Amino acid sequence: MTTTYDPTHPKYFDEPDLRVELERVYDLCHGCRLCFNLCPSFPTLFDAIDGRDGDVAGMTPAEQDQVVDECYQCKLCYIKCPYVPPHEWELDFPRLMMRAHAVRHDQGVPVKERLTDQFLARTDLVGKVSSATAPLVNAVTGRPGSLARKVMEKTVGMASERMLPPYARQRFTTWFKRRTIAADTGSRAFAAIEPQGEVSVFPTCFVEYMEPAIGRDLVQVFERNKVACSLPEGTRCCGAPWLHQGNVKEFTKAATRNVAALADEVRAGKEVIVAQPTCAYVVRNDYPIYLAHTPLADDAVLVSAHTADPAEYLVRLHKDEGTSLDTEFPGRESGEVPDQVTYHVACHLQAQQIGLKSRDLLKVAGVKATLVQRCSGIDGTWGYRAENYDLARKVAGPLKREVEAAGNEVVCGDCHLANGSIEQETGTRPVHPMQLMARAYGIPEEQAR
Repeated sequence: MTTTYDPTHPKYFDEPDLRVELERVYDLCHGCRLCFNLCPSFPTLFDAIDGRDGDVAGMTPAEQDQVVDECYQCKLCYIKCPYVPPHEWELDFPRLMMRAHAVRHDQGVPVKERLTDQFLARTDLVGKVSSATAPLVNAVTGRPGSLARKVMEKTVGMASERMLPPYARQRFTTWFKRRTIAADTGSRAFAAIEPQGEVSVFPTCFVEYMEPAIGRDLVQVFERNKVACSLPEGTRCCGAPWLHQGNVKEFTKAATRNVAALADEVRAGKEVIVAQPTCAYVVRNDYPIYLAHTPLADDAVLVSAHTADPAEYLVRLHKDEGTSLDTEFPGRESGEVPDQVTYHVACHLQAQQIGLKSRDLLKVAGVKATLVQRCSGIDGTWGYRAENYDLARKVAGPLKREVEAAGNEVVCGDCHLANGSIEQETGTRPVHPMQLMARAYGIPEEQAR
């Protein structure tokens, strides 16, 4: 048995070795049970062992694999588990599940699963094509249960009833470059005067192709607070879909490309800002692990140390000596932003253990946030797969109930994936905290051209 979460370890892809390690960890989890209510994996695990009077060694490979399949990488184990490294038991449940997926992928997966993996992971290719033909793509794929969606389910494994986020006609980077050209020609003053900070906005595929409005408001809020914004050159999707399906080779390629670009930004004196919690988690926590034995090992650690959530960065400006946050909010006085909102705390934001910075930032703007800390059942791409759809909706049930019980007209959340689930479950379309802050500052929503 090898307790390893290092993908370069010689035993990492060895299935017999993995099976023994699964047995060890499952035994520890069965004896503890603190995570009984986090995700479907744990009830499934406990029932299988309890049905054998505690004999974990009696679990079949199929039963072990069901536990793996029902883990959607919410990462909340890290908050509850008392045995995570550096504990002597070295129990890292999410990374063990990723190892199991990597072993399966290394052995070869069925054609249908490979098609699903490719469709979900090639976000830049799909995003570029879909943005260029956005009205058509959104019309064809935007109605859950339609014939087109049923065909997608049969061919690429995307759940036909899952609400899909629409694509934007103008990409975020296109908007940013056009406004930069306008600023350079003197037709409009976008750049912060005497900036108190500089950041590089890593848009990821969500902001780039689907929600550029979040990026536009983020940039304008930062510039309102005299923080100069730029974009890194050469970055693409963070690679999370490759990682979660066990494709270590493709994920490492994505990490290598992005770290090389982002490290240049950090060395130029900029902080990296990531508006999507899943992507931020990957940059901070996964890149250093998967690049640990490569020439970019030090750069991955450097980028990790200088990556921040947007609200985290702004709260730091507000609290640190020598910097300040603009606390004049004309939009609040005019009633554009409500006194109270429902704020969904994303799982991958909790897992970063940075505190509830968006809540704290909204509080500075005079907005009280009612917290909802329930998983959306999406978590990367897990909830988009047809085979997980019913279980994902079940996972999202408590989220739906708590959002509706809060009774606020406005719902906000940092995670684009979770926000889509909230909209499907409740009919309310959440907004990003940066969008609320922009309206509180009286910044009108800038429409794409």
